[in-house]
Amino acid sequence: MDVLIYTVGPLAGLIVGVVVALIIVSRRTKQQVEAQLAEQKAHLALERVEMERQAKASADAQLESERQRLLNSLEGESAKLKEERQQIERLEGRLSRLEEKLTQREDALAERDRSFDSKLAKLDDRSAALDEREAAFEQQQQEIALQRQEIDAIKAEAVQKLAEVAELSREEAQERLLSSLDTELQEEQGRLINKRLKEAEDQAKTQARELVSRAIQRYAAEHTAETTTARVLIPDEEMKGRIIGKEGRNIRAFSQVSGVDVIIDDAPGQITLSCFDPVRREIARRALMELIEDGRIHPARIEEVMARVQQEMDRDLLQYGEDAAFTCEVSGLHPQLIKLLGKLQFRTSYGQNVLKHSQEVSFLCGAMAADIGLDPRLGRRCGLLHDIGKAIDHEQEGSHPELGYEALKRYNESEIVANAALAHHEGHEVLTTYTTLAAAADAISAARPGARRENVERYIKRLEQIEDIACTFTGVMKAYAIQAGREVRVIVDGHKLTDDALPKLARSIARRIEDEVAFPGEVRVTTIRETRQTAVAR
Repeated sequence: MDVLIYTVGPLAGLIVGVVVALIIVSRRTKQQVEAQLAEQKAHLALERVEMERQAKASADAQLESERQRLLNSLEGESAKLKEERQQIERLEGRLSRLEEKLTQREDALAERDRSFDSKLAKLDDRSAALDEREAAFEQQQQEIALQRQEIDAIKAEAVQKLAEVAELSREEAQERLLSSLDTELQEEQGRLINKRLKEAEDQAKTQARELVSRAIQRYAAEHTAETTTARVLIPDEEMKGRIIGKEGRNIRAFSQVSGVDVIIDDAPGQITLSCFDPVRREIARRALMELIEDGRIHPARIEEVMARVQQEMDRDLLQYGEDAAFTCEVSGLHPQLIKLLGKLQFRTSYGQNVLKHSQEVSFLCGAMAADIGLDPRLGRRCGLLHDIGKAIDHEQEGSHPELGYEALKRYNESEIVANAALAHHEGHEVLTTYTTLAAAADAISAARPGARRENVERYIKRLEQIEDIACTFTGVMKAYAIQAGREVRVIVDGHKLTDDALPKLARSIARRIEDEVAFPGEVRVTTIRETRQTAVAR
């Protein structure tokens, strides 16, 4: 039994191994066959693509050959037509020469006829010569007839050739040519008219913009004043002594560090800070208020508070400038220009905040630019930056337009924006319409009611002056200045003045006000006439 096991076991294992090997070989054979089939299919596909490409190339070659043949045929026909035209021209030239020759011969024959008649009347004895001449004349007549027949044949042949070439008669060809020339002339005239109209329209727009901008510029005039002091409230008189310090030590240290003058007078409950630089004055005001609130006032504390307030002020200036630029939709400003805009928050002109004024000018300039067909974004940019020089005119010598121009050019602003800052006041050349708009918007913003503070006495005096001027005219009963002096209403005597006299009276009063009164903006003169008739029934 053991022998059987040892014999059958290896034999079975050998059989299993052979079967497994056969299976593996058959699979590999199958894979190779499949790979060969795939390769043959790919080869057949490539051969099919190549055959299609060759067929396409053959078809393209045939098409190119056919196209070349047609081109050659057309060129041959064109040369033939050209040759026929040349032949027709030669025939026409020959016909013209024959006609000229025929005319000359006819003239010669006429001359001969006249000579023959005269000679026949005078020389009867020369009949033989006359017969010969008559024979010669008849022969010439026959030649002329033959020539005329030849000319007619040539004309007919030429007309036929022209009809064959152009498929038109001579009259039709002339009519069509004249019609084509007439159409081309009309089109050319239309193009020239449109071109001239467009040029005139563009020129009119340019002139209209200049006229409108100049008219806006004359709308109002500027009046300026400055605020150079700030007041700080103190809780009691003892605080004044603490601010002054022992032998004036604290006040000297504060003035030295802040750069402002501290004025302590007899005015109760307040201290005055004086400085031409509004930012420095504001820093000193904030620092002094913090020192008063803290109560600790000595030189070291003053320096510490001033340094911290200076840093806070730098952040506030950037924030003010960014807010103003965002409000006016102006982007791409240099950081230093944004900081200078923030400084305008603490600058006033005749009681008017310069940053608010610049924003207002920006909106006005953008609106006017849009109305006359210019770029409103560029207009707002010019308006916002027109007074940028006022942020540095306390630090450097020069007028604020010149300082603003230099700053804008230094920080890569365009010449249009820089010229708006330089020339929005008189004294400098205006290069663009945007400068004129900035000047007009600046004047309008400064002159509107409520924009700037004004002395009460001067305000009342101006109203009285306007009323007195109106009352000096004949027929005026009363005059009332209303709307902060922007309008004067004049009541006239209806029995002394007629309705027709009112327009002249209103114009005369307006001219007197223009000549004698200094006022911002405009003053409207309204004349009122009333007639009352009273009757009593008893």
